[in-house]
Amino acid sequence: MPLYMFQFAYSPESWAALVKKPEDRSAAVDALAKSVGGRLVSLFYHMGDYDGTAIIEAPDDMAANAAIMASVASGGIRSSRTTRLYSPKELVDILGRAGKAPYRPPGKS
Repeated sequence: MPLYMFQFAYSPESWAALVKKPEDRSAAVDALAKSVGGRLVSLFYHMGDYDGTAIIEAPDDMAANAAIMASVASGGIRSSRTTRLYSPKELVDILGRAGKAPYRPPGKS
């Protein structure tokens, strides 16, 4: 199954709730991923533009987006970024396909 990196920033209300009642959010994120046929691979928190990163496995882009949209629609997420991840084997396949794809750049005859 494809992997997706979901970077997220909690809303101020989410941070307030977590400060008041600290909890490990792994089970909640895993339940969300499982609801679309996937699973949580890892969950990390960090400093920077985003508060954390979840790596989830999902059957396809639509399933991954459904899970992510559900989390954002809850109001608990202030901003997010999602990136589809590719394994080295997948990249080799992509590169092989790219090498066979004809493309004429602008200005070239």
